[in-house]
Amino acid sequence: MGYRKETEMIVDNKRGLDYSTANQPLYYSTAFLRPDLNAEDGYLYVRHGNPNRDKLEEKLAELENGRYAYAFNSGMSAISAALMTFSPGDHIIMPADMYGGTYQLVKTILKRFGLSFTEVDQTNINNVTDAVNANTKAIYIETPSNPTLKVTNIKAITQFASANNIKTLVDNTFMTPLGQNPLDLSADIVIHSATKFLSGHSDLIAGAVIVNDDDISMLLKELQVVMGLALGTYDCWTLNQHLKTLGIRWEQSISNTEKIHRFLTAHPKIEKVYYPSDNAVHMSQANHAGAVISFKLKNEDQAQKFADHLKIPLISVSLGGVETILSHPKTSSHKDLSESEQREKEITDGLFRLSVGIENSDDLITDLQAALETI
Repeated sequence: MGYRKETEMIVDNKRGLDYSTANQPLYYSTAFLRPDLNAEDGYLYVRHGNPNRDKLEEKLAELENGRYAYAFNSGMSAISAALMTFSPGDHIIMPADMYGGTYQLVKTILKRFGLSFTEVDQTNINNVTDAVNANTKAIYIETPSNPTLKVTNIKAITQFASANNIKTLVDNTFMTPLGQNPLDLSADIVIHSATKFLSGHSDLIAGAVIVNDDDISMLLKELQVVMGLALGTYDCWTLNQHLKTLGIRWEQSISNTEKIHRFLTAHPKIEKVYYPSDNAVHMSQANHAGAVISFKLKNEDQAQKFADHLKIPLISVSLGGVETILSHPKTSSHKDLSESEQREKEITDGLFRLSVGIENSDDLITDLQAALETI
């Protein structure tokens, strides 16, 4: 990713001066003035657009090598909008281990509007091709998946989909645009929960959808405006600021994760580590294995004790922050699944997902080591 100078120029006509600033001003207004009654250019009402959202969307499109980007008021709004570009009667193939919020969305709300869904293990492309029927219009991908970091071959699926007039959607939240660019692999729609790594400070909730196709772009804009799903002005401004440090945040988190991976893999009290660094498919479509790692304790009944003795990681449900965040999928993101569904997806008492932040790696490993010694 290249870096370019960012300035904002404001013209003061009364004084004949130009003010160039390092940071874009916050245009905190719901209404914009019209130069005349028939004016069609410029901004009208904040739900339709404003300078802060335009600047953010320009950056998001550039990060994903896309032509159009749309900022939404949450990751779930972004996912909902992307899936609502399809029509009643359309069939969409989903990953069997999809994000819990996406699972609830397709299981309940979107079925009311005539969309149908089939869940398959997408690590085997034959499962995907076998699920296609006459009204299949899309394949939705999450790779690496949450929380067991299974890998789907994006290129293999996009090639199959393109040959069969099927759209592909990729949730790229875990890898960020710095680690993986699905549009470059011929995906049609890329989705982000910008709450996570793109923002990186656990202080706002946002989503993004990036596309190249003109028709899909028009549908997304309509959904963003008509349904009021656009990201608010202040959060657009804040996310613009946070994106300036994405590169250095991401690099530090990656470095820390690689060291923690080596530590966990060698530790006798860890039953299994989930991290795609040795997955050839993943490494062929991404720059590295990412900053999220999951692991399972050998003594699963000691999960609470292990968490209680950690001092640095936040015990929470989110990810992608500058803070290291430890989550327990069985009691958080995947708690609404039945016991059989949890077992099928390897969601057990001893499974943890660690989103690695930018703290000192030695401190993180020392903390993990001390907590593991107590169980």
